[in-house]
Amino acid sequence: MSEYNNSDPSLRPVNPETGEPFPPTDQPGYYPGFRTLSQSPYWDAATRNVVTLRVTDPPERRFFTAYEWKFWETVFSHLIPQTDRTPERQIPLIPPLDARLYANRTDGYRYETMPQDREAYKIGIEAINNESAARFGGEFLDLGHWQQEKVLQAIHDGRPEASPEIWKSMSVSRFWELIMHDAMKAYYGHPWAWDEVGFGGPAYPRAYMRLENGEPEPWEVREKRHEWRAPDLSVSDEVEPLHHLHTEATQRAHISPLRKKP
Repeated sequence: MSEYNNSDPSLRPVNPETGEPFPPTDQPGYYPGFRTLSQSPYWDAATRNVVTLRVTDPPERRFFTAYEWKFWETVFSHLIPQTDRTPERQIPLIPPLDARLYANRTDGYRYETMPQDREAYKIGIEAINNESAARFGGEFLDLGHWQQEKVLQAIHDGRPEASPEIWKSMSVSRFWELIMHDAMKAYYGHPWAWDEVGFGGPAYPRAYMRLENGEPEPWEVREKRHEWRAPDLSVSDEVEPLHHLHTEATQRAHISPLRKKP
């Protein structure tokens, strides 16, 4: 199970009415009391087994070293913070990634500006540590939360100060897309995240009935929104739009001259 620091109130979302951090809960989101797994008896056996194992039996470490596991666990805790969750209800993000890399599974394609995923995660540690040293004089895991945020913000914005040789062989924007894709896939593939967003679970074989006007199914609950603002130590409201990173010209700027097409 992943471990995140819930004891520091400055890392939790804030109630704008009171100015106080929200306490951790076993089910954040806008759908209180909803449990997707309560509908598992209506799924076919294969689906039920796959989904249930994501809760009861996450994959063990086989690809990453213990240090690499801890490193990416810390990075992913910034990409998708879970300080609003109680420790026993935090979604493990690194086990699915480790299992994917161990099996060498991909989406079936690779950008020419990127190495293999396995290599990207290995050299990504070096790049992030170099950025940490350049900005704050220490390795990433030794930095405070806000300093780690600023290091990742620099990579998100496409403006790292260190490791030009790494970013010439690996597109900084594609690298960010890679780690965000894996973080979101692990989080939103988990039934506890489905509870959070009100997803009713697999449609087969029962299917959905109320496909218009946003009406909930009989087994779902109605949305109950509430206002909140980002934690005090978060820089999520300071990041720049990524549009400038996704033009062909900008992508080419991160490719080694030896790899450019004539």
